[in-house]
Amino acid sequence: MLGFGLVEALLGRRSRRFFMGAEIPDGVFAYKSKHAPLPLSELEKLLVVTACAGNTGWHNMIYRAQRYAPHLSNYAAAAGGRTFPSAAGFHTSTTFFTDDTGVYVLNNRDAPAAADRKADGALELERVLEAMQGQVTKLQDGRLKLPAEVPFVEAHNTWVTNQPGTLLVIPVADLAQHVLLALCYMLQNGLVLYDDMHKRAIPGIAQFGELVDVHNVWPITFVEQLSLAEVTAEMATSCYAGALMLQAMGLGGWMYDGIDPFSVLGASGVAGVEGLGFRYDTDERWPYPNPTGLAGVMEGFCPPHYPTMRAAVDAVCERKFGAGGPFNKETPGPWLQNAKVRGAAQVHDEAFRECVALQAQYVYDTFGKFPGTVPSMFICTYLQAHHLDLDFYDKFYQPRAYLHTHAHHMAQWHPATPS
Repeated sequence: MLGFGLVEALLGRRSRRFFMGAEIPDGVFAYKSKHAPLPLSELEKLLVVTACAGNTGWHNMIYRAQRYAPHLSNYAAAAGGRTFPSAAGFHTSTTFFTDDTGVYVLNNRDAPAAADRKADGALELERVLEAMQGQVTKLQDGRLKLPAEVPFVEAHNTWVTNQPGTLLVIPVADLAQHVLLALCYMLQNGLVLYDDMHKRAIPGIAQFGELVDVHNVWPITFVEQLSLAEVTAEMATSCYAGALMLQAMGLGGWMYDGIDPFSVLGASGVAGVEGLGFRYDTDERWPYPNPTGLAGVMEGFCPPHYPTMRAAVDAVCERKFGAGGPFNKETPGPWLQNAKVRGAAQVHDEAFRECVALQAQYVYDTFGKFPGTVPSMFICTYLQAHHLDLDFYDKFYQPRAYLHTHAHHMAQWHPATPS
């Protein structure tokens, strides 16, 4: 695995869906596996999840913007980096995963560097795995409560999604927090919201005329749709990193979005389809339910998890400037003068926080939720990993339908298991 090349992973990446224990009952690919389902080993599971969301040390931050130079850009919300990028270092997503043994969450969104880099800049995979293993919490026994049937799973995925023996990785984005961070970013760069749905300025925004040009605006729908696109990219690249790792390990699987996100979060409203168990609200003004968080695990930066949007703004600022935050002088880092670098950013003062809170509270009061036009919690992309049934590919495909890592996976990773 460690010697597998990046180019080989890129060119060899394919969606390989047919796993040990699978069955396609009809059609041109009708086939029933002769093998029993084979779950991923603990090591295999850790490696896949690490590829999707492991901590890779301190991130390098964004250095300069002319508007507020010489201060350091203060957009980021996490000091640590992960295997995937996040817009402006916001890092609002959290990774969940499920297999035959249970449902788990990886609590490393605000984790410090998993390990120190060696003299050549490399990280030791064993150290990263060890750190990540200590940040995993089991939430439920057994697989995610999500029937593999329509409407919870799209019709073409019912035979393969979340089946025995498979691992399903589920990145979840706190879109409420992401939009709050976007409002901070906007204000830092001289912008405020405009309500394009109701064709009006945010009431009371004029009082901040000395802080910002209140006529320099971005529409609510644009900001929220841009934020939705940004978190989607964050989650998709997380899954793509995992998909590349599957090639190196010789595992089957693929990244996709063919599962109903509201059912996964727990907002289907159907008994027995509790998913991750997030709380949610409904309103006649909204076209879909609005999940807001899982108590004590991943709580959205919005009511009811915070009493007001001002309280949510303060929580965002604590994440940025408080203990362990990217702009706290005491937080370690990769620089020769860490305290000097981390202390070079402007701290959001009272006027700044009030301006952000005014806009956020207006959105919540006007639309009944925050954000107003997109969900508070969002899922788009998943990664599934499983053991390939090579017999299926040998029967239906020309040679070279899978990589040498797939061909030799059982011998190398499961030598005691009959093939």
